[in-house]
Amino acid sequence: MPMTLPFSPNSSAGAGAPMIDPFGRAITYLRVSVTDRCDFRCVYCMAEDMTFLPKSQVLSLEELDRLCSAFVARGVRRLRLTGGEPLVRRNIMWLIERLGRHLDTGLLDELTLTTNGSQLARYAKDLHAAGVRRINVSLDTLDPDRFHEITRWGKLDKVLAGIDAAQDAGLKVKINAVALKDVNGPELADMMRWAHARGMDFTVIETMPLGDIDGDRTDQYLPLTLVRANLERQFTLTESDYRTGGPARYVTVAETGGRLGFITPMTHNFCESCNRVRLTCTGTLYMCLGQEDAADLRAPLRESEDDALLMEAIDEAIARKPKGHDFIIDREHKRPAVSRHMSVTGG
Repeated sequence: MPMTLPFSPNSSAGAGAPMIDPFGRAITYLRVSVTDRCDFRCVYCMAEDMTFLPKSQVLSLEELDRLCSAFVARGVRRLRLTGGEPLVRRNIMWLIERLGRHLDTGLLDELTLTTNGSQLARYAKDLHAAGVRRINVSLDTLDPDRFHEITRWGKLDKVLAGIDAAQDAGLKVKINAVALKDVNGPELADMMRWAHARGMDFTVIETMPLGDIDGDRTDQYLPLTLVRANLERQFTLTESDYRTGGPARYVTVAETGGRLGFITPMTHNFCESCNRVRLTCTGTLYMCLGQEDAADLRAPLRESEDDALLMEAIDEAIARKPKGHDFIIDREHKRPAVSRHMSVTGG
């Protein structure tokens, strides 16, 4: 098990200037990919035969704690752990429990994670005990055969059991579904009904052109303008001002009483209010999901026991945060807009 290490005052104190990017946006939301590994191989996310990072390049849990704490000291109020699949990282609960101390001090408003649900039956109670109150579960179909086709390696019954365990433990669950052309489009209405009947919000997401995936993204891309138009023929959708801190824009569905979210990186650029940066398990900070520009935080983290060099590197990175992303579907060359896989950056 990881051992508790001494931390410098800067890494956990409430002091420190807030992070403001060149466009006046306060950076208050950090997404951290704790591992690039996953126990699924979803067709829109990664190739089946993946080469993952050697363990020597991956930050220790202690280093991830120190990095996350530095961002909390600089004004991050929401912290989301992602992957790959975050719950396949060995001893991950140690990190989650450590980060929970920032909830106790009031420096952090929310600690949450995005998961494929495969490990939830094992960890749901521990997550709640550590201070996690809300999670996102990625689930693109309720058909067992289709689920296996999409995930390649996943088993639907295991994920559904995980969702049951999460709700039994008191976790609020939101279902995220990637809209895939000729795959799950006709099923999205039924998935929404199912989610809302269980008290879960439901969000649909456009496929994002990140990484080579052994396929043609033009075959996968389903614009959410079409999805919404189809849903509006069946349901009454009313705009909502509900926000979770992420990019989803919500409507209320009169017939179900639930919330429906849309994440539209392709058909509607949601960058104008972006408050997020993303940290990989190697200590690389991406200021934008849809840009290649990044900053190495591992080197300054390891060069000094205090956080002065690290804070300088963070400031330099935030000063380069772009106004928006460059996502496009390259129909001519079939190339991803960004070469890294989603599992590297963590969504």
